[in-house]
Amino acid sequence: MNSRLQTALLRADMDAAQLATAVGVDEKTITRWMSGRVPHRRNRLAVAAALNDEEANIWPAARPDLHAGSAVTSEIVGAWAHRADIPQDLWVTLLNGARRRIDLLGYAYPFILELTPRATEELIDKCRAGVRLRMAFADPDCDHVKERDALEQLNGTLPGRIRNALAFLGDLAATDNASVGLHTVHLYNSVFRFDDQMIVTPYLYRARGYQHPALHLRKLSPYGIFESYAEQFEQIWDTVCPLHNAPVRPQPR
Repeated sequence: MNSRLQTALLRADMDAAQLATAVGVDEKTITRWMSGRVPHRRNRLAVAAALNDEEANIWPAARPDLHAGSAVTSEIVGAWAHRADIPQDLWVTLLNGARRRIDLLGYAYPFILELTPRATEELIDKCRAGVRLRMAFADPDCDHVKERDALEQLNGTLPGRIRNALAFLGDLAATDNASVGLHTVHLYNSVFRFDDQMIVTPYLYRARGYQHPALHLRKLSPYGIFESYAEQFEQIWDTVCPLHNAPVRPQPR
């Protein structure tokens, strides 16, 4: 017996016949669901919408990923051996599809600003449309950048790459809804979030940015992989110095 479904019906002031009409099934089907049968997810979502409730509240066993400690591999949409293997059209789709927030964290990531000929202008347009954009770059003058440069055997070029990425920003850093800051954290991964989707690149020892593996995540659970990286972004964001408060020294000639 699904007492949760019965309770949701009472709360919504509906009976089985009304729910059947709203979902588009036979009343006997509703009776079977109330007796304990678990419908397909499409029907579960339709019932939840009709009752103004959550799928996980009515059928908690159908969403084990919503419980702490559960397996969350369903959040992994795709995986690549190297960040460079991610199709460019996926990056563009994620960027264009963002409607609420874009959070970017790494050392330099100039490739994001080169995805399209108008990438910076498109980000400005999104901010003006209400999308919140946060970009955290490494402080090119901090010790961790020197350490990362040595680790990846970049021969002193990483600070310049960061300055070049900052130079791409143009008017973006001063646009409403856009926040750009510098961090001094020794990162173990980059995070590129677009609403409830995210690309994460866990770092490999001595590997350069484009050589790191990459995961495409979609948020499904408050206890999942996505949320772990989202929380990491927030913790690091709390440490960043706003770009306008941290003038970057020009690159030596």
